[in-house]
Amino acid sequence: MRQVRRATERGHFDHGWLKTWHTFSFADYHDPRHVRFRTLRVMNEDFVAPGRGFGTHPHRDMEIVTYVLSGALEHRDSMGNGEVLRPGEFQRMTAGSGITHSEFNPSADEPTHLYQIWLLPEARGLEPSYEQKRFPEEERRDRLRLVASPDAADGSLAIRQDARIWLATLGPDKSVTHRLAPGRHAWLQVLRGSVRSGDLELAAGDGLAVSDESDLEVIGTTESEILLFDLD
Repeated sequence: MRQVRRATERGHFDHGWLKTWHTFSFADYHDPRHVRFRTLRVMNEDFVAPGRGFGTHPHRDMEIVTYVLSGALEHRDSMGNGEVLRPGEFQRMTAGSGITHSEFNPSADEPTHLYQIWLLPEARGLEPSYEQKRFPEEERRDRLRLVASPDAADGSLAIRQDARIWLATLGPDKSVTHRLAPGRHAWLQVLRGSVRSGDLELAAGDGLAVSDESDLEVIGTTESEILLFDLD
């Protein structure tokens, strides 16, 4: 079974300094048909204006993964971490029993384009932690590169949930295939460009939920970038 979530159907808000699109219900956007998919709770695409950002705010009991497509994002948190996230880099934060952090675009003239993803954790009250890693394009060119997993396999980020996240950059007519074990589900998010899966054409911002299938093939129709989630 496959269900497409079109980019044009997402919740959208323009706050001036922040242009944001919500695949699932988030903040002031609520759609009872799209609250989450399995343990995938938030899929936000954000454009942050130069010199602006999110002031210090709290989180708890959530696995938060951030990926920058262009520009930069400066992160500071109550654990003492202070890092700048750049294109090709992922950040993983286990909010657990509670954490505060801020996120700002440090540039004076370049906007930041990012995705922020939240997954429900395996348990409540986990010890907060932070991790950041870069995954070079050559490791994901026309193939799936594991970027997050419960056991930090293949140098991926360690997330506290039975979920795995892959990243791929596909050229035109290049393809990747992911095998789904029985009882597993997949979510495909198109970050850039356009792809095809079966008879479905998917553009940037589109998402695809997949259940009760054994594999998922994705073919680039233009230069494209995708995230693929394997979920319980």
